[in-house]
Order: sequence, then C-alpha cells, then structure tokens
Amino acid sequence: MRETPPATERRPVTETVHGEELTDPYRWLEEDTEEVREWTGEQNAYADYVLDSPTRDALRPSFEDVARVTEFGAVTAAGGRYFQTIEAPDEDHAVLYVRHSFEEEAIALVDPNTFEGAAASMNWFTVSPDGDRLAYGYDEGGQEQYDVRIVDTDTGRWLDVVPDAGRVNPGGFAWTDEGFYSVRTGGPSEGEMEETGDGDQLDKALYYHEHGDDPAEDDLITGDFSEHAWPQLEIDEETGTLFAAVHEGTTHSEIYRVEAGAEDPLVPLLTGYDATLGPHIGDGEVHFLTNYEADFSRVLTADIEMLTQGENVDPDEFAETVPETDAALQEITVAGDALVANHLRDASSELSVWEAGEKTETLPSPEFCTIDGVDADDDGGELYYVVHDFEEPDRVTRYWLGDGGGGTEVLGQADIELGVDVAVSQEFFESADGTEVPAFIVHREGLEPDGDAPTVLYGYGGFRIPQTPSFWRFAGPFLAAGGIFAIANLRGGTEYGEPWHEAGMLENKQNVFDDFHAVGEGLIEAGYTDSDHLGAYGGSNGGLLTGAALTQRPDLWSAILCTVPLLDMLRFHRFLLGESWTVEYGSPEDPEAFEYIREYSPYHNVEDQEYPATMFKTAAGDTRVHPSHARKMTALVQNHQTGDEPIILRTETDTGHGVGKSTEMIVEEQVDQWTWLCDQLGADVDGDHSC
Repeated sequence: MRETPPATERRPVTETVHGEELTDPYRWLEEDTEEVREWTGEQNAYADYVLDSPTRDALRPSFEDVARVTEFGAVTAAGGRYFQTIEAPDEDHAVLYVRHSFEEEAIALVDPNTFEGAAASMNWFTVSPDGDRLAYGYDEGGQEQYDVRIVDTDTGRWLDVVPDAGRVNPGGFAWTDEGFYSVRTGGPSEGEMEETGDGDQLDKALYYHEHGDDPAEDDLITGDFSEHAWPQLEIDEETGTLFAAVHEGTTHSEIYRVEAGAEDPLVPLLTGYDATLGPHIGDGEVHFLTNYEADFSRVLTADIEMLTQGENVDPDEFAETVPETDAALQEITVAGDALVANHLRDASSELSVWEAGEKTETLPSPEFCTIDGVDADDDGGELYYVVHDFEEPDRVTRYWLGDGGGGTEVLGQADIELGVDVAVSQEFFESADGTEVPAFIVHREGLEPDGDAPTVLYGYGGFRIPQTPSFWRFAGPFLAAGGIFAIANLRGGTEYGEPWHEAGMLENKQNVFDDFHAVGEGLIEAGYTDSDHLGAYGGSNGGLLTGAALTQRPDLWSAILCTVPLLDMLRFHRFLLGESWTVEYGSPEDPEAFEYIREYSPYHNVEDQEYPATMFKTAAGDTRVHPSHARKMTALVQNHQTGDEPIILRTETDTGHGVGKSTEMIVEEQVDQWTWLCDQLGADVDGDHSC
C-alpha cells in the first residue's frame, strides 16, 4: 500500500483535429509497456490504502453469505430435455445440467470448475433444436475470445472443438443436422490491444462447420459485413433456409437469405428500411420483432415460403401478429402456435400471449419487476422464465399456458436474505428540457429520510438497454444502514420505445447527462439526501455517464464510482470495439459529430477545481473498452484535483469487461465498490444495522 497517488509524468502529444489544437498529456498510458504496468501497480497500491477501512471487514462476511448460495439459471427447453445452469455454494462457476423432467435428478454436462486455470469460464451456451447437442463458449480471463466446444447431451462427450472463434455468441449461431453455421471474428492484437490492429475484432465472417471436419477447412460463406454490423442467424428446420439479420448498431437492420456457395450468398429480403428487425422462426413462419412504423415496436409475420425464394419483399404485406401497444415491446418467444410478448410499461415487465393478432392471456407479475430468459417447451404448453425484483432473489418460474393453465411454479430460487425489508417506489423527475424521467427508489422499510441519507444513484442511458428492477444482493448492508439506492431510467434506453433511445444518442447524448443530474437534484429536493451524501454509479456506457457527472456537475456529488468507462471520447473509436459504437455516439472523424462529442467528452473537460471522491475501475483484459480510458482520466483528475478528496484507480487482472468472473472475484469486486460507496457517503455498516 502507499498513502499517496503516484506521480504521473506528463508527456504531451499535441495534434490538430478539425481545426482545434488538442493536447493529450497522458497518451503514453494507452500503451502496453512495463512502465505502464508498474504505474498501474502503484495506483492499485494507493487504492488499497484508501479502501483499507473497517468497512471492508464489516462487509465481507455478509457478502460471502449472499454470494455462496445455490444459484439457478434460466431454463432452456429442447427435444424433451431441460437445460439449466446451477451453481452450488462451494463452486466458483455455475455448472450446466440437463434432465428429461423436473422430477428427475439433473445430470452435469459442463463443469467450468474443472477447467484448467482459475480464469477459465463458460460464458454462454446454445442448444440444438432436437436437444441432442449443445455448444458453449470457452473463454480465459474474461476476454470474450472463444473456443466453441460441442457436446453430445446424451453422453456428455465432446463432439467437436472450433478454436479461436473470436467473439462468437449464440445470436450468431445456427444448427443443422450435421453441423452448424457461426459468425466468427478476429481477436484483439497482442498485449493490451494498442491502437494499431484493434479492428480485428470487428472483422466478421460467416462459416459452416460440419461435425468431425478440421475447423481450419471450414466453409467460408461470406465475410461481407461492415465493422459496425453484428449478424444474427436464424434457420428454418423444415426447409434448411438460413437467414441473417445484419444489425448496423442499434437502430437499423437488414434481412438476408443466405445461399451458401452462391457468388453473392447474401440475398436481400428486407433492406433499406429505417428500422430494427429481429427474426424468430416457428411452425413455418418468420416473426419479425420490429419498430418499422411502430415507435413502441410490434411483430410482423411472414410465411416461410414468401422468404425462401425471390428477394426484396415488402413488410407491408406481412401479417401483424402483435400490434403496437402503449407499452414498449422488448422481446418475443415462439410458444407453439402462439407468441409470448415481453413488454415494458414504465420500466417494468409485462408478459402476454398472442394468437392471430389477439391477446389471449396476461401472465401475473409483481408491480415492479423484470422478466427475462423466456422459453417454451416443444409443444408450447409450458413457459419458463426468470422474475427479478428489488425485494427477493430471482425466481426461475414455470407457467402452464392455455386451457386449464394459468398456474405457476417456482423451479429455483437462491436462499438469500438481504437482512432488511425494503420499500420500493417509482418517482418522476423533470429534466432540463421538461422531459419526465422515472427512477426506482429503494430503501429500508419504514425509513423516513431526513435530507441527508447516504444515497447511490445508478444509471446507464444508451444502446437501447433499459434499466429495470433486479435484486441487488450486495446492497443489503447499505440499505440496512439507512442508505437509499436509486436506479434512473435515462434516455438512451428503450423504456419508452425507440424515441426514448434516439433522444439519448448522437447529438442528443447530453440529454442523458441532463436526465441523470435532474434525478440527482430531484432526490435532494424531495428530501432524501443532500450533495454531501449523494453518489453516482455507472459502468461502461454508464462509466461515460458518471465521467460526465464528474466533470459537468462536481458540486452535486459526494462520491463517484466509474467502472470500465469510456472517457476519452475523441479517441474511443480507435480501440477495440470502439468503431462499432460510432453509430451510437457519432464518429470523432466527422466534423459535426466532433463538435458535440468534444462538448461532453469527460477527458477533455477536466480543469483545476475541487472534485468529489472518485473511484475509477477497469480491467487489464477488457476487450471492449480499452483500460487506457480509466488510466488517463485518473492521472488527469489527480493532477487537477484542488480539493482533498481521493481519486483512485482499481485495475483488475485475469478478467475483462465483466463476464466469466468467479464467485471469489465477484466478492472481492463488490467489497471494494461498496466499501468505497459506504465510506464516502457515510453509511455506517459497521454498526448494528449490517446484515
């Protein structure tokens, strides 16, 4: 440990961008050198010193208790089999199980706890339609660079391994009887993925692999995808027709039929429409979840025959099978002849069943909840899904559909006690332009805030990702000690459909920051807290949010927790996946976009002043957001800090942007983060209130 932050040498690099002279004093922290690693180690030593408090000892036992429990993942049904991950209290990673009924004992298929190396993990899996095979992504160090392993679900034996498949994922995977299609990518460059060569992850290609063949000789179908595009694959079992939904960022999709072996294998079906289109195949039909002429989204359905020949079909000729409603449609699931629609109403989930364009059933759900992981059995008679809320652990649920149905059964729930009964409310706050922005507010039952309660405001605001209720198990001691936890539903998500998203992207990005500040100010005005006890918390795109909160409103916050952040927004596109995000933020190479990005880029808006206590957090193996964002910003704010509050950087090793972490790593991370928030905001978890 060290009691002061390390001195960081300024090595200015000056360049002129669109007529403006910019000087970057810490460009050298973008590099992967021994010098940078030593600097990182010194910053970690300083973070250790700041975080070495009695709060750590008070939090650790309860965090171990809530982490070391039996955890149940969502159920995937296929071919009369049921697949589910379950993690026992003494395991660091969930094990993938299969069973033929819920009355029989589950059989372990994949146990990541037996993988060589503590940092190895299984981060995803996908099951063949007949349930006889599954594929999973084997990763090391949380870098999301996968080997694809194929398992026979009857014997548990490996059928195949496709190594070095890059960022392949279930969305870019489609099964045939003899093998599978997959969208693979290149990997990051060596070391810490310096500026040159980082585009490899954005190079994508569609391959076909037949079981037993040498992966090096797999058929390359096409590599004709832009660096902004992420293809989704769907295949019709009956006809073998393969479809590719090529999503350009988060606002635009094009649908192609894939004809392997053809000179131009991507046959255009739905192109040139200013809309998102997500195909789902079932019973001879393709159901498109789309915001085409529907701000809150709807489902348009086409017979498979319409799409298996010809090209350039007209979506206006499709049947509307789930019409647009006053709630934002997020996802659909095919269940026999029906569609199950998952809507958001004021940022909480509603599940309903639709047949022939009519709603036939609405499933029960808590007032404030998130429902995800929805799947149906082979005949569509049963649904499986996970219910999340703020008050109790996630419930893996079975629901019987149709006549005589309507009953529910909880198939699995972790035995976790928060140690406190909580009250949940939703309040709306007026943003700078008059928009009403909702936020969930969670606190101890019976708490009567007196204007200075320790309060954490969490936000994200981007990429169509809504912020919905979930069980924040590690917040228990903070809430028990009288803390308040608030989750803001900022523009940039899809809580209120595509217009809500578009109001928080590109030239409208400042709306997201204004929304966040408005909720923070509103919590103070409502008598919950004050600026001496209010903290801001966010990660990734939410790290950009909290970085902007730091530079735009340092007076509003007592503490900032800024994790795996984007902060140098004039260079984000030069590293890792950054170029693919220019569809959301705009490109600094574009003079018009440069102007509005320059206005809010946190790294370019630091000046000499008093800043609140700030903890930056990154990971050396992050292959999404380059760790130099957090490094450079830490050095810059430490240099310009005129106050006494600490500015610290925690860098994790053997992990990446967040996936694949062991239970032990998660506990350490949460102890760090909640020690920081509790100490800086004045939450006494060392007293009688801790759980």
